[in-house]
Amino acid sequence: MPDHVPTPAGLRFGAVFPTTEIGNDPVAIRDFAQAAEGLGYDRIVFYDHVLGADHANREPPLGGPYTPDDPFHEPLVLMGYLAAVTERIELATGVLILPQRQTALVAKQVAEIDLLSDGRVVLGVGIGWNHVEYDVLGLDFHDRGRRLTEQIEVLRRLWREDLVDFTGRDHRIDRASINPRPGRDIPIWFGGRSQTSLQRAARLGDGYVFASAGPRMREHAATLQGLLHTEGRDPSRFGMEEFVEFTAGPEAWRAEADAWLEAGGTHLSMRAMTTRTPSADGTRDGFTTPQEHIEALERFVAAVR
Repeated sequence: MPDHVPTPAGLRFGAVFPTTEIGNDPVAIRDFAQAAEGLGYDRIVFYDHVLGADHANREPPLGGPYTPDDPFHEPLVLMGYLAAVTERIELATGVLILPQRQTALVAKQVAEIDLLSDGRVVLGVGIGWNHVEYDVLGLDFHDRGRRLTEQIEVLRRLWREDLVDFTGRDHRIDRASINPRPGRDIPIWFGGRSQTSLQRAARLGDGYVFASAGPRMREHAATLQGLLHTEGRDPSRFGMEEFVEFTAGPEAWRAEADAWLEAGGTHLSMRAMTTRTPSADGTRDGFTTPQEHIEALERFVAAVR
Protein backbone atom coordinates (compact mmCIF):
# COMPACT_ATOMS: atom_id res chain seq x y z
CA MET A 1 0.00 0.00 0.00
CA PRO A 2 1.49 3.41 -0.95
CA ASP A 3 2.59 5.76 1.80
CA HIS A 4 0.66 8.93 2.57
CA VAL A 5 1.77 12.12 0.86
CA PRO A 6 5.12 12.89 2.55
CA THR A 7 5.16 16.14 4.50
CA PRO A 8 7.58 17.51 7.08
CA ALA A 9 5.00 17.31 9.83
CA GLY A 10 2.58 14.60 8.76
CA LEU A 11 -0.57 16.32 7.48
CA ARG A 12 -2.73 14.19 5.25
CA PHE A 13 -3.99 15.72 2.04
CA GLY A 14 -7.32 15.45 0.29
CA ALA A 15 -9.07 16.73 -2.80
CA VAL A 16 -12.63 17.98 -3.00
CA PHE A 17 -14.39 16.15 -5.83
CA PRO A 18 -15.42 18.88 -8.31
CA THR A 19 -18.99 17.66 -8.60
CA THR A 20 -20.40 20.76 -10.29
CA GLU A 21 -17.67 20.87 -12.95
CA ILE A 22 -16.45 17.31 -13.62
CA GLY A 23 -19.27 16.45 -16.04
CA ASN A 24 -20.98 13.11 -16.56
CA ASP A 25 -18.33 11.05 -18.36
CA PRO A 26 -17.62 8.03 -16.14
CA VAL A 27 -14.13 7.75 -17.62
CA ALA A 28 -13.31 11.34 -16.62
CA ILE A 29 -14.65 10.72 -13.12
CA ARG A 30 -12.56 7.56 -12.83
CA ASP A 31 -9.49 9.38 -14.15
CA PHE A 32 -9.83 12.12 -11.53
CA ALA A 33 -10.03 9.61 -8.68
CA GLN A 34 -7.18 7.50 -10.00
CA ALA A 35 -5.05 10.60 -10.55
CA ALA A 36 -5.61 11.69 -6.95
CA GLU A 37 -4.69 8.24 -5.70
CA GLY A 38 -1.64 8.00 -7.96
CA LEU A 39 -0.39 11.38 -6.76
CA GLY A 40 -0.54 10.20 -3.16
CA TYR A 41 -3.63 12.01 -1.91
CA ASP A 42 -5.14 10.45 1.19
CA ARG A 43 -8.80 11.13 0.52
CA ILE A 44 -11.38 12.42 -1.91
CA VAL A 45 -14.17 14.50 -0.35
CA PHE A 46 -17.69 14.46 -1.81
CA TYR A 47 -20.35 17.15 -1.43
CA ASP A 48 -24.06 16.33 -1.23
CA HIS A 49 -27.27 17.82 -2.51
CA VAL A 50 -30.25 15.80 -3.69
CA LEU A 51 -31.98 18.82 -5.24
CA GLY A 52 -31.09 22.32 -6.32
CA ALA A 53 -33.67 25.04 -5.77
CA ASP A 54 -34.37 28.41 -7.35
CA HIS A 55 -33.43 31.07 -4.80
CA ALA A 56 -35.85 33.74 -6.01
CA ASN A 57 -38.73 34.83 -3.77
CA ARG A 58 -38.10 32.35 -0.96
CA GLU A 59 -39.18 32.87 2.62
CA PRO A 60 -37.06 32.21 4.50
CA PRO A 61 -34.32 32.99 1.95
CA LEU A 62 -31.99 30.26 0.79
CA GLY A 63 -28.54 31.19 2.06
CA GLY A 64 -26.36 28.62 0.33
CA PRO A 65 -24.48 29.05 -2.93
CA TYR A 66 -25.99 26.37 -5.19
CA THR A 67 -28.93 26.47 -7.62
CA PRO A 68 -30.62 24.03 -10.03
CA ASP A 69 -27.86 24.89 -12.51
CA ASP A 70 -25.22 23.20 -10.34
CA PRO A 71 -24.97 19.44 -10.97
CA PHE A 72 -24.39 17.20 -7.95
CA HIS A 73 -23.47 13.56 -8.39
CA GLU A 74 -25.14 11.43 -5.71
CA PRO A 75 -22.26 10.83 -3.29
CA LEU A 76 -22.99 7.33 -2.03
CA VAL A 77 -23.60 5.87 -5.49
CA LEU A 78 -20.49 7.70 -6.72
CA MET A 79 -18.39 6.35 -3.86
CA GLY A 80 -19.54 2.83 -4.70
CA TYR A 81 -18.37 3.33 -8.29
CA LEU A 82 -15.02 4.77 -7.26
CA ALA A 83 -14.47 2.02 -4.69
CA ALA A 84 -14.20 -0.36 -7.64
CA VAL A 85 -11.63 1.69 -9.59
CA THR A 86 -9.33 2.74 -6.71
CA GLU A 87 -7.38 0.73 -4.16
CA ARG A 88 -6.08 2.93 -1.34
CA ILE A 89 -7.62 6.38 -1.19
CA GLU A 90 -10.27 7.22 1.41
CA LEU A 91 -13.76 8.10 0.21
CA ALA A 92 -15.23 10.77 2.49
CA THR A 93 -18.49 12.70 2.45
CA GLY A 94 -17.94 16.31 3.34
CA VAL A 95 -20.79 16.34 4.26
CA LEU A 96 -23.78 14.07 3.72
CA ILE A 97 -26.96 15.88 4.78
CA LEU A 98 -28.02 13.06 7.05
CA PRO A 99 -31.27 14.35 8.62
CA GLN A 100 -33.02 14.43 5.24
CA ARG A 101 -32.31 10.71 4.73
CA GLN A 102 -33.71 7.50 6.20
CA THR A 103 -31.19 6.40 8.81
CA ALA A 104 -31.41 2.63 8.33
CA LEU A 105 -31.03 3.01 4.57
CA VAL A 106 -27.91 5.16 5.02
CA ALA A 107 -26.54 2.57 7.46
CA LYS A 108 -27.06 -0.13 4.84
CA GLN A 109 -25.59 1.88 1.96
CA VAL A 110 -22.53 3.11 3.82
CA ALA A 111 -21.82 -0.34 5.26
CA GLU A 112 -21.92 -1.78 1.75
CA ILE A 113 -19.51 0.80 0.34
CA ASP A 114 -17.17 0.26 3.28
CA LEU A 115 -17.16 -3.50 2.70
CA LEU A 116 -16.60 -3.18 -1.05
CA SER A 117 -13.85 -0.59 -0.58
CA ASP A 118 -12.08 -2.66 2.09
CA GLY A 119 -12.72 -0.13 4.84
CA ARG A 120 -12.07 3.20 3.11
CA VAL A 121 -15.24 5.17 3.96
CA VAL A 122 -15.34 8.24 6.19
CA LEU A 123 -18.89 9.42 6.77
CA GLY A 124 -18.99 13.18 7.22
CA VAL A 125 -22.45 14.41 8.21
CA GLY A 126 -24.19 17.74 8.65
CA ILE A 127 -27.61 19.36 8.77
CA GLY A 128 -27.56 21.41 5.54
CA TRP A 129 -29.11 24.76 4.65
CA ASN A 130 -31.61 24.05 1.86
CA HIS A 131 -35.09 23.92 3.40
CA VAL A 132 -36.65 23.26 -0.02
CA GLU A 133 -34.73 19.99 -0.18
CA TYR A 134 -36.13 18.92 3.18
CA ASP A 135 -39.68 19.82 2.14
CA VAL A 136 -39.46 17.79 -1.07
CA LEU A 137 -38.00 14.80 0.80
CA GLY A 138 -40.81 14.97 3.36
CA LEU A 139 -38.77 15.85 6.44
CA ASP A 140 -38.86 18.74 8.89
CA PHE A 141 -36.09 21.29 8.31
CA HIS A 142 -36.47 22.82 11.76
CA ASP A 143 -35.70 19.73 13.87
CA ARG A 144 -32.79 18.54 11.78
CA GLY A 145 -30.16 19.06 14.48
CA ARG A 146 -32.04 17.02 17.06
CA ARG A 147 -32.76 14.34 14.48
CA LEU A 148 -29.07 14.13 13.52
CA THR A 149 -28.05 13.44 17.12
CA GLU A 150 -30.35 10.44 17.35
CA GLN A 151 -29.29 9.22 13.90
CA ILE A 152 -25.68 8.84 15.02
CA GLU A 153 -26.67 6.40 17.76
CA VAL A 154 -28.89 4.47 15.36
CA LEU A 155 -26.16 4.22 12.72
CA ARG A 156 -23.60 2.89 15.15
CA ARG A 157 -25.96 0.37 16.68
CA LEU A 158 -26.98 -0.93 13.24
CA TRP A 159 -23.32 -1.28 12.27
CA ARG A 160 -22.31 -3.02 15.50
CA GLU A 161 -25.18 -5.15 16.75
CA ASP A 162 -26.62 -8.45 15.54
CA LEU A 163 -30.11 -7.36 16.49
CA VAL A 164 -31.20 -3.84 17.36
CA ASP A 165 -34.15 -2.95 19.59
CA PHE A 166 -34.35 0.84 19.77
CA THR A 167 -37.03 3.37 20.61
CA GLY A 168 -36.28 7.06 20.18
CA ARG A 169 -38.09 10.21 19.22
CA ASP A 170 -37.62 9.66 15.47
CA HIS A 171 -36.78 5.96 15.22
CA ARG A 172 -38.32 2.66 16.23
CA ILE A 173 -36.39 -0.51 15.44
CA ASP A 174 -38.17 -3.63 16.64
CA ARG A 175 -35.53 -6.38 16.83
CA ALA A 176 -34.08 -5.85 13.37
CA SER A 177 -30.65 -5.43 11.83
CA ILE A 178 -28.71 -4.85 8.64
CA ASN A 179 -26.72 -7.68 7.11
CA PRO A 180 -23.92 -7.61 6.08
CA ARG A 181 -22.49 -5.24 8.62
CA PRO A 182 -19.14 -3.47 8.28
CA GLY A 183 -16.13 -5.13 9.82
CA ARG A 184 -15.16 -2.01 11.77
CA ASP A 185 -16.53 1.19 13.32
CA ILE A 186 -16.94 3.50 10.33
CA PRO A 187 -15.59 6.95 11.29
CA ILE A 188 -18.27 9.64 11.60
CA TRP A 189 -17.11 13.22 11.14
CA PHE A 190 -19.24 16.31 11.53
CA GLY A 191 -19.35 19.56 9.62
CA GLY A 192 -21.03 22.89 10.07
CA ARG A 193 -20.53 26.47 11.16
CA SER A 194 -22.21 26.73 14.55
CA GLN A 195 -21.16 26.27 18.15
CA THR A 196 -23.83 23.59 18.39
CA SER A 197 -22.20 21.57 15.62
CA LEU A 198 -18.84 21.78 17.42
CA GLN A 199 -20.44 20.61 20.66
CA ARG A 200 -22.19 17.75 18.89
CA ALA A 201 -18.92 16.68 17.25
CA ALA A 202 -17.00 16.81 20.54
CA ARG A 203 -19.59 14.57 22.15
CA LEU A 204 -20.31 12.13 19.33
CA GLY A 205 -17.83 12.45 16.47
CA ASP A 206 -14.52 11.06 15.27
CA GLY A 207 -13.55 14.23 13.40
CA TYR A 208 -14.68 17.58 12.05
CA VAL A 209 -14.75 19.10 8.56
CA PHE A 210 -14.05 22.84 8.48
CA ALA A 211 -15.19 23.70 4.96
CA SER A 212 -12.85 26.68 4.71
CA ALA A 213 -9.40 27.76 5.93
CA GLY A 214 -7.72 30.63 7.71
CA PRO A 215 -7.50 32.21 11.17
CA ARG A 216 -11.20 31.88 11.93
CA MET A 217 -11.13 28.14 11.29
CA ARG A 218 -8.12 27.82 13.58
CA GLU A 219 -10.07 29.66 16.28
CA HIS A 220 -12.92 27.19 15.83
CA ALA A 221 -10.41 24.34 16.03
CA ALA A 222 -9.16 25.64 19.38
CA THR A 223 -12.75 25.85 20.61
CA LEU A 224 -13.37 22.29 19.48
CA GLN A 225 -10.26 21.03 21.25
CA GLY A 226 -11.47 22.68 24.45
CA LEU A 227 -14.83 20.98 24.07
CA LEU A 228 -13.12 17.63 23.56
CA HIS A 229 -11.23 18.11 26.82
CA THR A 230 -14.51 18.96 28.55
CA GLU A 231 -15.98 15.70 27.24
CA GLY A 232 -12.98 13.80 28.58
CA ARG A 233 -11.73 12.98 25.09
CA ASP A 234 -8.20 13.08 23.68
CA PRO A 235 -7.91 15.73 20.91
CA SER A 236 -4.92 13.90 19.44
CA ARG A 237 -7.27 11.06 18.50
CA PHE A 238 -9.77 13.36 16.80
CA GLY A 239 -9.48 14.36 13.12
CA MET A 240 -9.78 17.96 11.89
CA GLU A 241 -9.89 18.87 8.20
CA GLU A 242 -9.68 22.24 6.44
CA PHE A 243 -10.45 23.08 2.81
CA VAL A 244 -7.99 25.42 1.10
CA GLU A 245 -8.90 27.14 -2.17
CA PHE A 246 -6.81 26.36 -5.23
CA THR A 247 -6.99 30.04 -6.20
CA ALA A 248 -5.03 30.97 -3.06
CA GLY A 249 -1.81 29.76 -4.71
CA PRO A 250 1.26 27.77 -3.60
CA GLU A 251 2.61 30.17 -0.97
CA ALA A 252 -0.77 30.36 0.73
CA TRP A 253 -1.19 26.57 0.56
CA ARG A 254 2.14 25.97 2.27
CA ALA A 255 1.52 28.65 4.90
CA GLU A 256 -1.92 27.24 5.66
CA ALA A 257 -0.54 23.71 5.93
CA ASP A 258 1.97 24.87 8.54
CA ALA A 259 -0.61 26.90 10.46
CA TRP A 260 -3.22 24.14 10.37
CA LEU A 261 -0.77 21.57 11.63
CA GLU A 262 0.25 23.91 14.44
CA ALA A 263 -3.45 24.25 15.32
CA GLY A 264 -3.78 20.47 15.65
CA GLY A 265 -5.21 19.82 12.20
CA THR A 266 -4.85 16.39 10.65
CA HIS A 267 -6.11 16.85 7.06
CA LEU A 268 -5.90 19.63 4.48
CA SER A 269 -8.00 19.27 1.35
CA MET A 270 -7.71 21.32 -1.83
CA ARG A 271 -10.85 22.69 -3.48
CA ALA A 272 -10.49 23.74 -7.11
CA MET A 273 -14.23 23.66 -7.83
CA THR A 274 -15.88 27.04 -8.09
CA THR A 275 -18.32 27.52 -5.22
CA ARG A 276 -19.64 30.88 -6.44
CA THR A 277 -17.52 32.51 -3.74
CA PRO A 278 -14.53 34.44 -5.12
CA SER A 279 -11.08 34.02 -3.67
CA ALA A 280 -9.36 36.72 -1.65
CA ASP A 281 -8.19 38.52 -4.80
CA GLY A 282 -11.64 38.34 -6.39
CA THR A 283 -10.80 35.62 -8.91
CA ARG A 284 -12.45 32.27 -9.57
CA ASP A 285 -10.89 29.13 -10.96
CA GLY A 286 -13.27 28.85 -13.88
CA PHE A 287 -12.16 25.35 -14.84
CA THR A 288 -14.17 23.90 -17.70
CA THR A 289 -12.61 20.45 -18.25
CA PRO A 290 -11.82 17.42 -16.07
CA GLN A 291 -8.21 17.63 -17.23
CA GLU A 292 -7.85 21.07 -15.68
CA HIS A 293 -8.96 19.62 -12.36
CA ILE A 294 -6.41 16.82 -12.68
CA GLU A 295 -3.71 19.39 -13.40
CA ALA A 296 -4.80 21.28 -10.27
CA LEU A 297 -4.26 18.06 -8.29
CA GLU A 298 -0.74 17.84 -9.68
CA ARG A 299 0.12 21.47 -8.96
CA PHE A 300 -1.18 21.39 -5.41
CA VAL A 301 0.60 18.23 -4.35
CA ALA A 302 3.85 19.35 -5.98
CA ALA A 303 3.72 22.56 -3.94
CA VAL A 304 2.84 21.12 -0.54
CA ARG A 305 4.81 17.88 -0.74
